Amino acid sequence: MANISPFKALRPRPELARQVASRPYDVLNSKEAREEAVGNPYSFLHITKSEIDLPDDIDIHSAPVYEKAKENIEAFIQRSILFREDKPCYYIYQLIMNGRSQTGLVAASSVDDYENDVIKKHEFTRPEKEQDRINHIKTSGAQTGNVFLAYRNNAEVDTLIENWKNTHTPIYDFVADDAISHTIWVITDDSVNANITNLFKTQIPQTYIADGHHRAASAAKVRKALGNEAKAEADHFLTTLFPSNQLYIMDYNRVVKDLNGLTEAALLEKLGASFTIEKAATAVAPAQLHQFGMYLKGQWYTLTAKEGTYTNDPIGVLDVSILSNLVLDPILGIKDQRTDKRIDFVGGIRGLGELEKRVNSGEMAVAFSLHPVTIQQLFDIADSGNVMPPKSTWFEPKLRDGLLTHLIY
Repeated sequence: MANISPFKALRPRPELARQVASRPYDVLNSKEAREEAVGNPYSFLHITKSEIDLPDDIDIHSAPVYEKAKENIEAFIQRSILFREDKPCYYIYQLIMNGRSQTGLVAASSVDDYENDVIKKHEFTRPEKEQDRINHIKTSGAQTGNVFLAYRNNAEVDTLIENWKNTHTPIYDFVADDAISHTIWVITDDSVNANITNLFKTQIPQTYIADGHHRAASAAKVRKALGNEAKAEADHFLTTLFPSNQLYIMDYNRVVKDLNGLTEAALLEKLGASFTIEKAATAVAPAQLHQFGMYLKGQWYTLTAKEGTYTNDPIGVLDVSILSNLVLDPILGIKDQRTDKRIDFVGGIRGLGELEKRVNSGEMAVAFSLHPVTIQQLFDIADSGNVMPPKSTWFEPKLRDGLLTHLIY
């Protein structure tokens, strides 16, 4: 069963929350972070992307960068930009994007649960990305990146959270520059917090990493590295848990640099063996699973996988697997999407126009749009002990960094 705990969050003064809150460290590069933080000394990017306060040519994975993060977090505390809660609490985090609302519970989840597979995974992690977060956590003493967890929705948990929202004033409530609304409540009642802990321990058998595999893995490895020096806080890591019926997964699309020596006509002929192909008058956002859009030489096509061309096991039935097994590997010669430089991935938040732009510019030769993975598919794969192909899921909206941070020492 899921073991979660309230914690003493490090958080901004209410009047500074909007200025402190920043996009997640891994959705923007150093140049973008520098531009975003210009004129804002309160931006949490000074902590999560601390290279922005160092020379442009600094190695972003070098020790001075992590030391700067530690220096900045200490300065934020000293300047009373951030303060630590005086007792352990749970927090409620509501996001509204394009009129659609989702509400999660911010909690400290158990590292033991992560290691014992109570917290399910669906992606492999990359050692270099893990090491970056390990160095950041160990040096700064803070888990600044929130791990996005999902669980099968539970009526009692839903009711408890909604009741608190409806009867208490939020501590933060603002709309960010991208028009996404962020509202946070702190649950100060010890009995309610105890009830939440018990509900998860008795009614939620497992949780699932939706976004943040590297952050979770890094937290576990930091605890192991600290050994006997680890304090109790290192036994947990920063998470926000969302009920599955509120989650929104967007498409995660592909663009390919060349046609592997084929002409457009030859590509279409080869695709015809596995797909029903129709020309489309407008950009194709697939309306159902096993349907794809393809943008080639200024023309959109709808590709529908023929029966019998794919398997129905948890991995084989995924559209990202079908595209790989029927198109990317045998026709376009892309064997490993993690390492092949001829393929790139475009999150659905950028829209289908981004696919057209990259093909029309000549940078890419062909683009494929996919139907989003469903949350049930994610659960099925994680429950089976398998992992998804790379870049399978894109969750929106994103949690902001800096609003709630978990200190491990």
